[in-house]
This record gives sequence, C-alpha cells and structure tokens, in this order.
Amino acid sequence: MTREIHGVAAAPGVALGPVKWLASAPVTSSSDAPGSDIEAEISRAETAFETVAGRYAAQADAAKGPAADILFMTSALAADPALLDQVRTGIRAGGPTAHSVTEAVAHFAEQLAALGGMMAERASDLRDVGQRVVAELLGVDPPGIPDSATPFVLAAQDLAPADTATLDPQIVVGLLTVAGGPTSHTAILAKALGIPAVVACPEAVEIAENTVVVLDGTSGTVEVEPGEQRREEVLAVRARHTDAPTGPGRTADGHAVPLLANVGSAADARLAVELGAEGVGLFRTEFLFLGRQSAPTVAEQTEQYAEIFRVLGERPITVRTLDAGSDKPLPFLNLPEEENPALGVRGLRLSSVDEGALLDQLTAIEAARQATGAAVQVMAPMVGTVEEANYFATRARAAGVQSPGVMVEIPAAALRAEHLGAEVDFFSIGTNDLSQYLFGADRMSSSLAALHNPWQPALSATIAMVVAGASKHDVKVGVCGESASNPEFACVLVGLGVETLSMVPRSLAGVRAMLAEVTVEQCRAAAAAVLAARTADEALQAARTALGRGK
Repeated sequence: MTREIHGVAAAPGVALGPVKWLASAPVTSSSDAPGSDIEAEISRAETAFETVAGRYAAQADAAKGPAADILFMTSALAADPALLDQVRTGIRAGGPTAHSVTEAVAHFAEQLAALGGMMAERASDLRDVGQRVVAELLGVDPPGIPDSATPFVLAAQDLAPADTATLDPQIVVGLLTVAGGPTSHTAILAKALGIPAVVACPEAVEIAENTVVVLDGTSGTVEVEPGEQRREEVLAVRARHTDAPTGPGRTADGHAVPLLANVGSAADARLAVELGAEGVGLFRTEFLFLGRQSAPTVAEQTEQYAEIFRVLGERPITVRTLDAGSDKPLPFLNLPEEENPALGVRGLRLSSVDEGALLDQLTAIEAARQATGAAVQVMAPMVGTVEEANYFATRARAAGVQSPGVMVEIPAAALRAEHLGAEVDFFSIGTNDLSQYLFGADRMSSSLAALHNPWQPALSATIAMVVAGASKHDVKVGVCGESASNPEFACVLVGLGVETLSMVPRSLAGVRAMLAEVTVEQCRAAAAAVLAARTADEALQAARTALGRGK
C-alpha cells in the first residue's frame, strides 16, 4: 500500500525509481592497534590527507559552476594545517592513526557546527574529508554512489560535495537525504544538475533498498511504493516537460516574466545561454576573491568580468558586489573571527573594513561594461538601512555605474522598502537569507529546514511588502533566491508583483513550462491564497487549487 512521508523540498521536479542507499563510511575505534613507528604513522596520515586533497582539487578542475567552487573549498579543508596538527597530536599520544583522524575531524566539525551559518555547512564537508582520509589509511573504498545501469533515487544520511558533484542525472534521477536543508550543498548542486531533491526527511531511514518511490522535489513529498496508475502519471508529466516551451518566459495570456540565471563563472554563463536564460539576475563575484592571499587587481577583475559579459552578449546582467565575511574568509581583508558570521561583517559591511576593495570592484565592473557594451546593473548585498543604500548608490554612480540597486535579504530593508527605493533603481530579493533572518533560523540547520520552506506565508507577506514599497518610486523588483526555481512558487511570485525571476540554469525549463500553463490572474489568485493561509502546507494546497493543479 502506498504511503507518504514528508521532508523539505530542495530541488524541483518529480522522480520515479527504486531507492538505493549510499555506501556506508568506514568505522574506526580507539581500541584499534596503534602503529609501532610514530613518525612513520604521521607521515602516512600526511600522505593520506595530501592524496584526498589532490582528488578534490582534480574534481574541482573537472567540474563547472557551483560544484567547482564547493569542491575547491573542500580541497582546502583537507589541506588545513590545524587539522593535521590535531591528527599528529593524537598519534603521538598513542592513538591509532585512522581513529586519530576521526577524532580530529569530529573536534573541528563540532566547532564549525557551533558557529552556524555557512560554517556549519562546512562541518558536513569536513566529515566527508575525514571519511575519505580514513578509507585511504585503511585501504578500503570511500563511501560512494552505488553502481547501477538503470535509473534510481539515491538516498543517504547526507551527501558530500564529492558525491553530489559527480552524479550522472541520467542514472541518479532523484536525491533523498535524512539531514540537510534547502540551501545545503546537496540542494545547490542538485539544482545545478537538474535532479529533483527532498532533504531533511527523517522517515527516509524506513525505506528499504530497491523500494520504488515517487519523489516530488517541489512539494517535499515522497510516495513509497506508488501504484501503477501513479507511476504512469509521473512518466506522462516527465514526457510533457521534455517538450517544454522555449523562448522568453510568459504566462498563458502573454504576461512577460523574464527568466534569468544565477551564475558564478564563465562556464555557468555559457550554460545559462545554452538553456535559454534571458539574462543574468545574479552574477556572484566571489570566485575572483576566494582562495587568494591578496586581492585581485582592477585589471584582473576587469578581464574576468569582460569574459563573462561577452558570453552573455546583449542579455541584461545584474552583478552582485563581493559577499564574503568570516564564514567565507579572505586573508587579505584581515577579518576577525566572529561567533555568528551570518550576522557579522559581510556583504556591503566589508567596506567598513576595506572600502578600497569595493571601489576597485566597482571600477572594474564599469571598465568591463565599457569594453564590451554589455547591459549591466550592480547591486550590493546585506543592505539594511537608507544610509547604507545611499552610501552604495553614491559610490556606484561615482564609478560610472548607471543603475545601482540593493539586495533585500534583511527584514529591516523589507520594512523600509519605500525609503530605500528612493535611493536606488532596483531591488533583488534574496529569499535564502531573507528567510534565515525573518524566521531567526540558521539556513544550514537541518532541524530548522521547515522554516526555510518558501511556502511559509510570512515570506510571501514580506515580499508583498517589498513590492508595495518599491512601487512608490517605480523601483523594479526581482527575486534571485532559491524559491524562484520552484515552478509553482514562481507563479506566486509573479502574482505578488515580482517582475523577474532568477535561478540556477537547469531550473529555467520547469519554471518556463509552468508559467506557460497559467494566466496572470491565476498567479494573482495563488498569491492571495498564500497570503491568506495560516500554514505552509495550507499555502501550498491553496496555491495549487488557484493554479488549477489540485493536490
């Protein structure tokens, strides 16, 4: 008999297939026999760490987009000298080599998890590093993807970047994790690969190997052992999406909704063009800064920006200035460690530490625009006050930027949208961080993942407030958060008055197809239904009814 279990929607789409579980990690024990030659064991551990770091780096070189960035950062974790020092200490104290690695990794992972925010996400990556180093020391295979010649839904306690980045979407058709959250690396990479995903689903542990499921990455529902009729329905839906419309985004009655892409590299930009993006709604510039001991020069930045601008041609581009902080440390900024990086010196606030970095970036962006003739607008992250909006807009215009804007991801900015709108030309709502601050819920905490469900009515109410405030000054409003990639919620955003939607490139087709099936009046009715709902579940069901999609 079919039964339903529920997690958190992480990457849109519907998958059908048997469940296969990720192979388990090797286990170590303090009772394992220690090596007789301490220095030889330390050397063996060092070699294992170097080997694992090298494999991550090789994967990063072969990967594209967010996968490359995440794998590069994980490679750096495997080469962390403080971690190796802790392992050496454990071995010299008489601990078994592999178990010393396990204990050192657990120690640092606990510290990262306690920091919250993006640092908590690194804890999961660090544990994966430890498991792979231990496997290297023991001479066994690391935890990995099951071999299969036929498509399946991959299930795991959680997935590490090294696993997710190498998935073949033709074989792994869905992802189901017990832990994780909608903005975890699993979710980010699943969207980038176009694989439906449900995370934070504790009941998944009850699903036996090879059990057939229907996994809905849009609603977070998993149907265990669906009937034959349901299986045929899913196959029919997938067949319709294969023939999805192309061209500009628009509703069934012709209301234009420009569908843009979130990119962070030239490879991302090329994929966006290939998949029909009408422009870029979020160009992340961190790739130029991370992993460097010194800041990139204006000339270096100009060259990199111009390369991506040329790929995009005449398509409009929204560039976000540097969004880093102690959770994404940049040695050349000399930022102090913070107990809560998500609420610390990050985004535009970095200019209080090094204004020159912001001014150089604005100069480089404008130089690249002039060199290519691209249609570019620039926005600052982590803006909460009128003074901050004015500060950024003034310096952007002084650098030659014709259209400055700000991201709305702090509730204070949403509450004062009318006043911020008097300072800038556009708003881009980052729903990932907005949800985090709105609900006071760490976006990396799997136990709080339900609060990051885009169907939480308070999120839509906040977006409606931003749109209303922006209208006082004819300020354009777009959304570049993960919620825009949810096809049904994308319709709600349109109904709320959001003008552009930006998402990972592989989500464009699903959103384009959904918009083509509904009218703008249906979108407005869905938005009104969500605003009137009491709970996230009620909001989802009410929106589906308004959109003519039933349950």
